[in-house]
Amino acid sequence: MAAAGLAGRLAGRRLLWTRLSPLHARRSVKRFVCLGRSKCTATKEVLQVAVNVPETKLSCLENGLRVSSEDSGLSTCTVGLWIDAGSRYENEKNNGTAHFLEHMAFKGTKKRSQLDLELEIENMGAHLNAYTSREQTVYYAKAFSKDLPRAVEILADIIQNSTLGEAEIERERGVILREMQEVETNLQEVVFDYLHATAYRETALGRTILGPTENIKSITRNDLVEYITTHYKGPRMVLAAAGGVPHDELLDLAKYHFGNLPSTVKEGAPALPPCRFTGSEIRVRDDKMPLAHIAIAVEAAGWSHPDTIPLMVANTLIGNWDRSFGGGVNLSSKLAQVACHGNLCHSFQSFNTCYTDTGLWGVYMVCEATTIEEMTHFVQREWVRLCTSITDSEVARARNLLKTNMLLQLDGSTPICEDIGRQMLCYNRRIPIPELEARIEAIDAETIRDVCTKYIYDKCPAVAAVGPLEQLPDYNRLCSGMYWLRV
Repeated sequence: MAAAGLAGRLAGRRLLWTRLSPLHARRSVKRFVCLGRSKCTATKEVLQVAVNVPETKLSCLENGLRVSSEDSGLSTCTVGLWIDAGSRYENEKNNGTAHFLEHMAFKGTKKRSQLDLELEIENMGAHLNAYTSREQTVYYAKAFSKDLPRAVEILADIIQNSTLGEAEIERERGVILREMQEVETNLQEVVFDYLHATAYRETALGRTILGPTENIKSITRNDLVEYITTHYKGPRMVLAAAGGVPHDELLDLAKYHFGNLPSTVKEGAPALPPCRFTGSEIRVRDDKMPLAHIAIAVEAAGWSHPDTIPLMVANTLIGNWDRSFGGGVNLSSKLAQVACHGNLCHSFQSFNTCYTDTGLWGVYMVCEATTIEEMTHFVQREWVRLCTSITDSEVARARNLLKTNMLLQLDGSTPICEDIGRQMLCYNRRIPIPELEARIEAIDAETIRDVCTKYIYDKCPAVAAVGPLEQLPDYNRLCSGMYWLRV
C-alpha cells in the first residue's frame, strides 16, 4: 500500500502505445476503409471483432470530472484517479511536492487513521497504490467488484480529506530521503534523470520527480495544501475503472463522492510550462565502475502528434537485447544481431518517452569500457539507416510486433484501467484497438524514412553517461554520426 517506488516512476516515463492523435486516427481509418474491396472485407471483420470488445463508456460531471469505465464482467476491478498534475507543474522551490503528496495520501484522513485505512484495505483483500510521473499523479485500488463502492469512497477520502499531520510529514520526509538514496543505486534511473536534465536544461522537465534533497527537507504542510488547492480540480481529473464495473453505478458513486470538487482552476495557477529541447550532454566518469551506462536521445513528438505512431514503429525496429536472450544473430533487430555477434554490450533497449508537447526517442545501453565506441557507432548507423534505407519487409515485421506488444500490455483490469485513465487525460476519449491497428498498418517504409529524417537525421542529440567513459566519443563526433555524407 506504500507509494510506488522505482517501478512507478519508470512507468511514468515509458511511452504506452495508446497515446495517439485523434486527428491522425481519422485519417488512417479513412485510408483503411476505402482502399478497395479486400480492405472493405477486412473492415467488416474488424467491426465483427469489435462487437465482442467491451465498450469504454465516458460521462462527465458538472464540475468537469470525467468518469470512464470498461465493464468486462470480472469478479475483480481496478478503479483509480488520474490527475493532470506532476513534477512538470512545479518550480525550483517546490520541486518534489507532487511526489511528497503522493506519500502522504495513505497516512490518515479526517475519517480514518493510518491504521484504520490499512486494516480496511487488508480486510477487503484489496490493494491500494499510487505513483507520480512528470505530468500525472495516479491513485488507484484493486478490489473485488462487490467492493467497488468502498474502493471509490476510500479514494475520495484520501484525495479530499487527508489530514497531512505534521508528525506524519516528518516521518515521510525520512522515508523519501531514503528512497532517494535507493534511486542513486539504480543506474538506469540515474542516467534517465541526467538525460532529462541535459535535454531540457533549466525547464520543468529537466527536474527530477523526487526533487532535490534541500527541498525534501524544507517542504511544509502549507506547500502540500497549496499544491492540492491549485491542481486537484474536476476538469483535470479522471475517475477510471475496469473489470466488473457497471458504468451507471460508477457514475452515481462519482457524483456522490466527487461532486463537490472545485470546477475552476485557481486564479494565477501556472499553465503547462513550455520545455525546450537542447542538444547537449552530461558525463559522469568513474573508471572504478565495471560497466558504462549510456543514453542517447533526440527530441521526439508529443502524445497527440501525427508522427507518434511512425516513431513507435521505428522504436520497435531498433528493438532491445540482453545477453540472456536466445536467438543471437537470428534476431529481427539488426542492432541486436550486431551487438550479439560482436559482443558489443551487455544490453540495450530503445525507448520513446512522450510528454504533452515533446518527447525523447533514443537508446539506453550498458557496455564494457572497451566496446563503448563501437557500440555507439552501430547505434547511430542504425538510426541513419532508418532515415535512408529501411525496407518494407522490416517495417511489416515491426508493425506486427508492435501490435502484439500492444495487446499483451492490456492483460488484466489494472493495465486496462491505466490505459483508460491516461488516454482520457490526453485525448478525452479511448482509441479503439481496431482503429489503432489500422493506423499502425498504414505505416510503410517510406513513412518511416520521412519521419525519421525529420527527427533524427543531422540532429544534435542529448547524451547522458555514467561509468568508465574514456572511449565514449566526444560530443562533436557524436553529432557527426547523426548523418551520412551523400554522394
